[in-house]
Amino acid sequence: MIKGFGGASIWSQDLNNLLPFYRDTLGLKPTLESERFVLFGDPNAPSLGLGSHSEVKGKNNDPARHMVGFMTDDVRAEYERLRSKGVEFIEPPTNYDQVTIATLKDPEGNLIQLFQM
Repeated sequence: MIKGFGGASIWSQDLNNLLPFYRDTLGLKPTLESERFVLFGDPNAPSLGLGSHSEVKGKNNDPARHMVGFMTDDVRAEYERLRSKGVEFIEPPTNYDQVTIATLKDPEGNLIQLFQM
């Protein structure tokens, strides 16, 4: 029986293409690191993993297929902070009913959303 959501992984041909962006630019703190995989978040709770995978080649050709979302208490401030670091946004902070969302790309074209309730 499925008990709940365990986490998500973003795979790359080379972990080192993504790791500096998630760790240094976004500011996520690794909690588990190996040569081919890094986990961000509590290993006992839903977390984000980044890793190298032999079946992944180059940039994501279908970036809208899945998106990783991060909650923030100030999406507009995060938008400005990340833009100042050269992060490419495809959607600035936009209000949708009771949530504000900004959508950006990682170095391999994967889409990430920042949420503020």
